[in-house]
Amino acid sequence: MASSLFTKVFVGIRSIQSSACFLKESRSYTSFVKRRTMFTVAALPSLVSPKACSLHSMATVSPSVAASTSHPVSPSEPVVSPDWLHANLREPDFKVLDASWYMPGELRNPFQEYQVAHIPGALFFDVDGITDRKSNLPHMLPSEEAFSAAVSALGIDNKDNVVIYDGKGIFSAARAWWMFRVFGHNKVWVLDGGLPHWRASRYDVESSAAGDEVLKSSAAIEAIEKVYQGQSVRPTTFEAKLQHHLVWTLEQVKQNIEGQSHQHIDARSKARFDGIAPEPRKGVRGGHVPGSKCIPFEQMLDGSQMLLSREELLKKFEQEIAMDRPVVASCGTGVTACILALGLYRLGKTDVPVYDGSWTEWGSEPDTPISSS
Repeated sequence: MASSLFTKVFVGIRSIQSSACFLKESRSYTSFVKRRTMFTVAALPSLVSPKACSLHSMATVSPSVAASTSHPVSPSEPVVSPDWLHANLREPDFKVLDASWYMPGELRNPFQEYQVAHIPGALFFDVDGITDRKSNLPHMLPSEEAFSAAVSALGIDNKDNVVIYDGKGIFSAARAWWMFRVFGHNKVWVLDGGLPHWRASRYDVESSAAGDEVLKSSAAIEAIEKVYQGQSVRPTTFEAKLQHHLVWTLEQVKQNIEGQSHQHIDARSKARFDGIAPEPRKGVRGGHVPGSKCIPFEQMLDGSQMLLSREELLKKFEQEIAMDRPVVASCGTGVTACILALGLYRLGKTDVPVYDGSWTEWGSEPDTPISSS
């Protein structure tokens, strides 16, 4: 068995070294940690040699001077720079989470990538694991009790400042940022440009295939499972308080078609919005919610996958919506809609709800109205 485990981990690390994609979805993380089969990368330095997997960035980009001190970030700003995070990284009330998640078709395993290289001290936040276990829809919000249990298992409490990043730049980290805000925690930010920007700024990363970080991530998933099995999870250091105004249901979207209390924006591609491109999940119809507008999430980001400036964001949004009216955001599964919410937050619209079920739920229902172009 030890030989088999060695082979599996060796192959996984070699896959990362060669930039190949992983063959398991992020759910494989859950089964991996539940078996508690740990492997210390440090014990085999040849697997993560400087040539194979450098633990510091070799980029020639110099770190910016802006936001390089340990002063508090503005509460109206949803993102922080690598320089700011580096200056605050060792503060006792700071927690860093790697919330990387990828579409199934990308064939990448976020937990394996986390094990090989992550920001020092960061814990893995499983977007596919910290979810509502009673729902058949992908990564739906868990209950207050379940989120409290999972976040407490990660060693986070209500007084902590939380910074979240992902392996793309700004992608799934926005979903985790929104989740914390939905459950009443406002001291949360996204690392602008994510892990790529951190490494381009020449800051170190570390590997941890075993140890406290993995145990905490495992404990978070186990806590979720216990809650949904009706078991008590104690102690809890984080108390979640659901902010109902930040999350919408299918019924609210239906009512909004007629009532138009909110402008509905959709973060999917224009081809999917128009019903021209097929949906990535089977059984989901193409098209969009009647009356909604298409603002693909990529329009929120620059070429380095960093959030656009206020001026640039305003231009993007004003092409489709009136900024003085309420907005609700959706996408395919409730992930990239959070990037739209992140951009609107930078513009001062801090109360934008996300339709959690998004198009996967809407397009799967037989009687929901659909428009197409």
